[in-house]
Amino acid sequence: MAAISTQNLAREFEGGIVAVGGVDLEVAEGEIYGFLGPNGAGKTTTVRMLTTLLAPTGGRAVVAGHDVADDPGAVRRKIGVALQEAALDPLMTGRELIHLQATLHGMPKARGHELGDALLHRVGLAQAADRRVGTYSGGMRRRLDLAAALVPEPSVLFLDEPTTGLDPVSRQAIWDEVTKLNDEGTTVFLTTQYLEEADQLADRVGIITDGRMVAEGTPAKLKSQVGKPHLEISLAGQDGTSADCDEVLARFGKLLPAKDGLALVELEGGAADVGPVVRALDEAGLAVASLELVEPTLDDVFVAETGHHLEGDETPPGSSGPAASP
Repeated sequence: MAAISTQNLAREFEGGIVAVGGVDLEVAEGEIYGFLGPNGAGKTTTVRMLTTLLAPTGGRAVVAGHDVADDPGAVRRKIGVALQEAALDPLMTGRELIHLQATLHGMPKARGHELGDALLHRVGLAQAADRRVGTYSGGMRRRLDLAAALVPEPSVLFLDEPTTGLDPVSRQAIWDEVTKLNDEGTTVFLTTQYLEEADQLADRVGIITDGRMVAEGTPAKLKSQVGKPHLEISLAGQDGTSADCDEVLARFGKLLPAKDGLALVELEGGAADVGPVVRALDEAGLAVASLELVEPTLDDVFVAETGHHLEGDETPPGSSGPAASP
């Protein structure tokens, strides 16, 4: 059974404004699904329908085995939701907020305290648990919001741009926790404005624009559809514009315009062709000083499908560094 399934899901607002115009989705149990789209594409409206915060005006959606329109209460009992703007009372401590969340979910006091304390420890906030939320950094607030979303022990977790605006270390900490949750069997539906985040975390990616899905598949499959890897080569003692170099590279794939003194060639075989290219250049008396195999990116996919770059996709330097808890 799919964790999330929609058929022609739609939402129209007053005045005939179509925010979502018939979306078909199927997210497998235990999958991390990355949901991408430019601002105003229909991402947030889709998530609000899937989490029962907004009623569909057309089509159908089933989440965690329950119809979002016919049985929203059952859906809410099975999901966790961390929206982009966390509603966290700055005057409460982290511990008080998580314990309150457990009470609102109907848990006995002892069980709620036990689970709440375990979740605070899990997200690295045990030592800050008795501080007021108003003193927390942005990264700490996001981790507290994640802990709150985990109180109902959800089978499906919705994360709406969970790392927007965070520093690289805080972002990596969230990534690590999402991966850990998924490894434990939680299905994750992730909206993000960072293509690197989707590329690293998501098993599959869907792209929505103007309220309709325009692409879906694994990151690798989507990238392969918009282009092939290309090799950038620097030759010792000369630039990459020589006729001899072009003659050799043309045997292996389509020549691309030279860039900054580098020879560029598109490789049908990807990494498997790198060795033969280097040997052929050496046999022609052309010594390779350096080379880099450049793969197509999700940004290339996004541009191809929507006509522009994703807003905010400027990953801060060092985002792939080791995890830490600020």
